[in-house]
Amino acid sequence: MRYAYGITTALLLTGSVITLATGQPAGAQLLNEKIKAPVAAPAGAPGSFADLVETLQPAVVNISTRQRVVRRNNPADIFGGMFGRRRGGGGPQVQEGTSLGTGFVISGDGFIVTNSHVVSAGNRNATVKSITVTLSDHTEYEAELIGKDETADLAVLKIKPKGELPYVNFGSSKNSRVGDWIVAIGQPLGLEGTVTTGIISNIARTTGSGSPYDRFIQTDASINQGNSGGPMFDLQGNVIGVNTWIASTNGGNVGLGFAIPGEIAKPLVQKLMKGEKIERGYLGVGYGALNEKLANALGVNKNKGVFVNSVPAGGPAAKAGIKPRDVITSVGGRAIDIDSPLSVVIGGIKIGKSVPVELIRNGKKKTVTATLTKRPSDKELAGGFTNDNTDEGLPEAQSTQRLDNENDLGLVLFDLNSAIRRQLGLNDELNAVVVAGVNRLSDAALVGLKRRDLILEVDGRKVGSLTEVDTALKAAKRAGKGAVLLQVLRPGSPRQYVPVEFVKN
Repeated sequence: MRYAYGITTALLLTGSVITLATGQPAGAQLLNEKIKAPVAAPAGAPGSFADLVETLQPAVVNISTRQRVVRRNNPADIFGGMFGRRRGGGGPQVQEGTSLGTGFVISGDGFIVTNSHVVSAGNRNATVKSITVTLSDHTEYEAELIGKDETADLAVLKIKPKGELPYVNFGSSKNSRVGDWIVAIGQPLGLEGTVTTGIISNIARTTGSGSPYDRFIQTDASINQGNSGGPMFDLQGNVIGVNTWIASTNGGNVGLGFAIPGEIAKPLVQKLMKGEKIERGYLGVGYGALNEKLANALGVNKNKGVFVNSVPAGGPAAKAGIKPRDVITSVGGRAIDIDSPLSVVIGGIKIGKSVPVELIRNGKKKTVTATLTKRPSDKELAGGFTNDNTDEGLPEAQSTQRLDNENDLGLVLFDLNSAIRRQLGLNDELNAVVVAGVNRLSDAALVGLKRRDLILEVDGRKVGSLTEVDTALKAAKRAGKGAVLLQVLRPGSPRQYVPVEFVKN
């Protein structure tokens, strides 16, 4: 027994000596010693982005704003009162708010590019008091807003640096291809100097927003809140895009990031640097995508052109003789399709120029001539409906059961009185009813109607009251219809027609 014990002790001691000498148990292997050469990068991919990032990072800056926010306690909150949620009285409360974003230096003397929304007030009750730019070495400067273009979501700032700053140049995405590598540097969630990489997922993504700049580079690189206004680099270090928004179900990155192409941003930035205002051409039509169902009904090709929903009186389109239900297929010799949206084509034509507009009406081709005018502001196009991204005063999210005061479409509607107009930022001339609730089991919810939407027409009848809506719905039912066509206005979007089926009891 003593002998056996001695052998065991010797083995344990020997093991202990090995452990003390190598830091590892006996028999352990250092795996990275087996790797004779670094793992090769895939064909066409860089072995590392480190040199590229080290070179470019000093030109990327953090941008923060300090805002004054006035919160008014309104005892006559119409929406809240109708749903039993009156707020207390008292005077307005003043608070401070902040925002964070990213920008990049484009000149040695301190011109900086970012998104317009990064340096704008968060809502109509807020005012931007100051803008601070923080360089990569943590030096802070107060910035001057030289100019901004809300439609393109671009802004130019100027700081007075102590010396020459490192800067980067705009490039173009025209020579880029789907699958090319890109690098994004920014301040997501306030985490400065964050670098993410990915590929170009789509080179000319459109959203149907009606903006004259509805064309974006789509990427799967991680883009999050705070990346806004930051640069999207190609592997030569050119800024081929300005990161501007994400599509997400949870507010975070899901691999759907979007950037303003460099070739679109550069000329606008150059104008803003000179203090010039950005003006664009305007045709004056409300339109929608020509989807398969609509194309079949009209007997035209899918995605070749746009369907005219409305033609405001007195605009260039109205004067040219363009009518609702027309299909516009070409403007100024440029075909209108997915790659060349109508808004982008019109936005690129000089104000005052007369251009041929090719269209299809009742199955027959027709050409008219339209003289473009200056595009109104986004607020004017929205009929004065301001988008402050708040739901203050509106009912809480609805459940799937039927709602109180719900009509045959599954909607709870309110008349527009003066108090609601003030609360939603509407002008006095707009006639409509406002959506305050949507039954989630209804077709209205399925087609995307939401609270704060405005209903202007029901089956071709203009509506400015609940009585007029009820009359239009009853007329449709008497005619044996199972659905009606609503004209809808949403903040920041053109008017559009939406077919909605009646709720099935």
